[in-house]
Amino acid sequence: MSFLSRIMVVKSKAHFSAGGSRAPEAFEGARKKKQNQTRSRLVIMMGAFFLAYGVIGGRLVQFGITSPEEVSAIPPADRLMASRPDILDRNGEVLATDVRTVSLYAEPHKIVDVDEAVELLNSVLPDLDVKGTYKKLSSKSHFQWLRRQLTPKQQNQILALGIPGIGFRPEKRRFYPGGPTASHIIGHVNIDNRGIAGMEKYIDGQGLADLAAVGMTSNAPLEPVRLSLDLRVQNILREELVSAKDRYKALAAGGVVLNIHTGEVIAMSSIPDYDPNNPVGALEKDNMNRMSAGTFEMGSTFKTFTTAMALDSGKVKLTDSFDARNSITIGGFTIHDFHAKHRILSVPEIFIYSSNVGTARMADLVGIEAHKAFLTRMGLLTRMHTELPEVATPTQPKVWKKINSITISFGHGVSTTPLQTAVAAAALMNGGKLIPPTFLPRTEEQADQLAEHVVKESTVADMKTLFRMNVTSGSGKQAEVPGFVVGGKTGTAEKVVNGRYSSDQRFNAFLSAFPIDKPEYIVLVVVDNPQPEKPGAGATAGSNAAPTVGRIISRTAALLGVKPKFGPDGNALLMSY
Repeated sequence: MSFLSRIMVVKSKAHFSAGGSRAPEAFEGARKKKQNQTRSRLVIMMGAFFLAYGVIGGRLVQFGITSPEEVSAIPPADRLMASRPDILDRNGEVLATDVRTVSLYAEPHKIVDVDEAVELLNSVLPDLDVKGTYKKLSSKSHFQWLRRQLTPKQQNQILALGIPGIGFRPEKRRFYPGGPTASHIIGHVNIDNRGIAGMEKYIDGQGLADLAAVGMTSNAPLEPVRLSLDLRVQNILREELVSAKDRYKALAAGGVVLNIHTGEVIAMSSIPDYDPNNPVGALEKDNMNRMSAGTFEMGSTFKTFTTAMALDSGKVKLTDSFDARNSITIGGFTIHDFHAKHRILSVPEIFIYSSNVGTARMADLVGIEAHKAFLTRMGLLTRMHTELPEVATPTQPKVWKKINSITISFGHGVSTTPLQTAVAAAALMNGGKLIPPTFLPRTEEQADQLAEHVVKESTVADMKTLFRMNVTSGSGKQAEVPGFVVGGKTGTAEKVVNGRYSSDQRFNAFLSAFPIDKPEYIVLVVVDNPQPEKPGAGATAGSNAAPTVGRIISRTAALLGVKPKFGPDGNALLMSY
């Protein structure tokens, strides 16, 4: 072996000897490095998991404490369940309240078989719009209302069908225990439980609707709203009006009972009416509220205000007389009396006999401008202000001429609401104070703060005398109620048909106050186009509106706290004025 070969072998052995002594240290370093890497990776993974679950948990908490976002046509549950306040009468009787109900909805994207779903639903809801429902369930939307306000029985039957994608949402439905008894005053709500008529609309107008619009309502019970109505008197009034409409074969009838010292409407009804539990009837023209939302020529009841105007002006006294021997011809028109006496009449006789001629002469003596100013002061020519939204604006001539003043003096040429007529009459009975009407409770002290003095107390005393004389000796005899001294004025107005006054169609009214010695209430009844009760009988206000008032007073006086007055022998006391 050469030298070089030996040298190479020695180096090789030396190399292997040196490498074998350092191998354990090298392996130990590699192991520690791998452990550190593994530990770092675990920490990173655990941090990632904690971060991910922390984000998910945070979002769940956020969803839990915030209101759900409104999607499609469905509002949040708290808005669906938002309460309306109960409506009570003056004695605490419930007139309107909320009841729990449910509404049916669908999630079309979860419907498995549309045809089967429609068929099953139609088996429970026979009046279901099949085509419309099929279209809704076939849509790509995530929500569709199918039927609002189901009965518990319907809900149970649909639940038993087990249709996927069909659900129920809790709601509240407005319920009116009295049905149509006070429908025109209470009003009604829409499908979303929002007031759209009557005092229901008034309540929303006081802020409830604004709160609902911004989602600030809740399902917590609200403080009840108490009205001035007496449900007992309201029921009697409506019963008598329904009876009068049927008895006299009239198109309609209406009435109001008004407290003359507070302006509170104790009862008011217009027949035909509707059931607010099924408010579709409110849309029918014949079912309108004639007492405040309709204007009419009030006929001879307006002679009440003409006579009061003449007496209040100081130009006429109760002892004065006017020439009623002949008719009045003016502007191509002839004014005559229905029951002409063809003689000079005193002021009481003009009132009792309802003389158009005598009344026209009193208006002419006062003057056109003073006539217009007086009726305006009495609130008969301007829109009435009260809580009820349905209030019509009276109509009058654009320019008052002499012919206008004369015809308006006996109730033709101006149309106003019956409720306004009652309010104006109250001012002639309560000492001369015009008090705005209200459907909410009001004390006499509160009324005095709102009252406007419109006539002298001497005028009030004279008008009470005339009212009583018209019942004892005039056209209002059938309104008399033993024990309760009733006074009033009849009005029989010819209706305008095709622009002309019709001699066979009338709008009758009786405007009364009782007890007339110390008046407490106004009772006004109107009967639209009545027919004779018996063949050959008359169809004037004295034969239909007046007896209807008498029946109302006889049934309600005790409920209103008015005590009858009888003599020692049991007969009604005779009053002198």
